[in-house]
Amino acid sequence: MDPIISVKNLNKDFSHVTALSQVSFEVGVNEALALWGSNGAGKTTLLKCLLGIISFGGDIRVMNLDSRRNGKEVRRNVGYIPQEIRLHPDQSVWETACFYAAIRGVSKERSDLLLKQWGLDEARKKMVQTLSGGMKQKLALVIALLSEPPILLLDEPTSNLDTKSRLEFSEALKQLKKAGKTLIFCSHRMSEVRKTADRVLWLENGLKKMETKPDALQSL
Repeated sequence: MDPIISVKNLNKDFSHVTALSQVSFEVGVNEALALWGSNGAGKTTLLKCLLGIISFGGDIRVMNLDSRRNGKEVRRNVGYIPQEIRLHPDQSVWETACFYAAIRGVSKERSDLLLKQWGLDEARKKMVQTLSGGMKQKLALVIALLSEPPILLLDEPTSNLDTKSRLEFSEALKQLKKAGKTLIFCSHRMSEVRKTADRVLWLENGLKKMETKPDALQSL
């Protein structure tokens, strides 16, 4: 089976700084790939290149679409949760979900279904500014799933959560993988990587240091 994501010789420079250099990898359908590396390794930049929202050198294909030339089509097939979630603080959970549903061209019924599915039904009237970190992350997940994308990109999705919320969100990722989603996520938590990832792509100073299995990473 052809990979759902293919990256060949990816390069990205910012002024005089090389963020990514000659990075190549593939991701199969329903696979979970963890991006591992210290701050500044190039993980977030890689996600943005996949989405086609920044320029890059090399070749990226997502569902056989060229991310450089067909960025909008790629983004229709990808749900993205950035590390810093920025939602309008004075909107309610329901208003927020419906706002993004309108942008994505999906029904309010889809918003309603996802809020119930991810445990936000009772919080629908709450203002975003009053939500806990875990609830904001769930709302971001609802937004990412509105258009039923087959691929999810998640940038440090549990970095600002307490222990209970981290465990809940890690379990959510497992559920999404069981539902057939393809996942690429950044994490600096070994337990999270071992629990969710099929493979790990280790980046260091913009270079691919190695690809390995999660269990092998712990012994290095």
